[in-house]
Amino acid sequence: MLTKAKPKPPRWQRRKYSPLARQIDIFRSAAKFMFYLWWDKTIANDTPNHRNRRAQWLVGTLLDLGPTFIKIGQALSTRADLLPLEYIEALAHLQDRVPAFSGAEAIAVIEVELGQSIHALYREFDPFPLAAASLGQVHKARLHTGEDVVVKVQRPGIERLFNLDFKIIHELVRFANRYLPWVRKYKLEAIYREFFDLLYQEVDYIQEGKNADRFRENFTDYPGIMVPTVYWRYTTKKVLTLEYLPGIKIDDRQTLEACEINTNEVIQRGISCYLKQLLEDGFFQTDPHPGNMAVDQDGSIIFYDFGTMAEVKSIARDQMIKTFFAVLRKDTDEVVNTLTYMGLLERQPDMTPVKRLVGFILERFREKPIDVREFEALGNELYVMFEQQPFRLPAQMTFILKSLTTLDGIARALNPEYNLLAASQPFVKNLTVSKGRGDVVKELARQARDFIKYRLNKPSSTELLIRRLEARIEQGELQVRVRSLESDRALKRIHLAIKSLIYACLTGFALLAGTVLLLVPHTGWAIAAFTLSGFWFVILLYSLVQLAVKEKLEKITRR
Repeated sequence: MLTKAKPKPPRWQRRKYSPLARQIDIFRSAAKFMFYLWWDKTIANDTPNHRNRRAQWLVGTLLDLGPTFIKIGQALSTRADLLPLEYIEALAHLQDRVPAFSGAEAIAVIEVELGQSIHALYREFDPFPLAAASLGQVHKARLHTGEDVVVKVQRPGIERLFNLDFKIIHELVRFANRYLPWVRKYKLEAIYREFFDLLYQEVDYIQEGKNADRFRENFTDYPGIMVPTVYWRYTTKKVLTLEYLPGIKIDDRQTLEACEINTNEVIQRGISCYLKQLLEDGFFQTDPHPGNMAVDQDGSIIFYDFGTMAEVKSIARDQMIKTFFAVLRKDTDEVVNTLTYMGLLERQPDMTPVKRLVGFILERFREKPIDVREFEALGNELYVMFEQQPFRLPAQMTFILKSLTTLDGIARALNPEYNLLAASQPFVKNLTVSKGRGDVVKELARQARDFIKYRLNKPSSTELLIRRLEARIEQGELQVRVRSLESDRALKRIHLAIKSLIYACLTGFALLAGTVLLLVPHTGWAIAAFTLSGFWFVILLYSLVQLAVKEKLEKITRR
């Protein structure tokens, strides 16, 4: 009788896996990835299908490397400033597809951590996990006092693996900063620090329990939000025991509608809850994916995972409040100013293309999903933006953006036509009657009241235009400039074409010299000449690719 062979555990899970082998695996994968990015950009036929295949390879590689890199992949899914779009889309679907560890191992961890046998601790304990991820898994249990609970158990050996990966990745970051000057503008060191700070919080279950208590306290008087109680007697750094709160998966629209739960109310509650976390409390859940949230039978939202909580600094929070209400008012200048202050935009000599892009997004996509094809209407500004690359993503904003984009995905799964303005109305309404508990709430209430006044006394578009014109004249910003974008682009293309011609001449000269030296014969010198010819040929290809990209962009802007 044939039996199914037990699948081999991933390399990172094997007991005989030395630090040197781990370092080799990580450096080899990183080198391959960098080579693929360079090859695809300079030599390969860089089609969407080809990039999709590369993106799937990256997802598979991250899964093979284990928990640290799965988390890195999930964090990178928001970094459109670092990776091509196809990689972003593939990483957005990266999940913890890691096999569960045995119930016996989980029980052993619990008994060691809590110092008693499993039967002395719990009346019932299910050895089969409810859910498993790369960092740990969750088991259902019942206390001797009768309460149903869930027990979160950390995966054995995970902290040792994190410590090792922490050192290896730091070496990679320092190498990139030293030898790849173009990556310095992305401030990888700050992102690396912020990421690992959060990751170490996630494997400390005592910190997670404290986060849950703080989160519950923030929503004590807020209806429709449920947070499980922490049972501290049964909690340690590697074991967390929480109240059992079952619910319907938050993006399961069919089941929610079958239970007669209003999905629009769920969206409103979720958006308002996150606005409160970000703008009022300054303490938010960085990973609100559907596995971390559920809906109770009465429509309340249940939060589960509190391992990856982050704080928003008060200065950043003030700017985010201003940005939020500026978006509601469609105030382009204020949005650009606050984004620049927060470090999301780098000030350029000419901010006109940036302002036009922000204004375009506010006008077209504030109340519907972004459609890339509509950006062709920007024409010349799109070309200028491509050259300027003014957008930046500071470390903390990475996690804020990740949480907001994930939440937006959940909202659109429940209602593809959902409206951010309508969904945020309960939050704004609540602020207008807020008495305030400190400067932040007072600022929120003031902005909310100003917004309502703005809506009631909204000036006409002509009046707005005249006001802006007056302000710019007063500030000396209004200038008369004559600029021919067509001429600028033509000159740049000519410059690139001349460089390509020079590279072609150098390639041909080196090839001819190598052929002559081979006939003399001077084999050694001939090999050197052929190598030099190959080098110039690669640079020539890169230059030609750049020229082709610029011509393609110009065709788009002419439409």
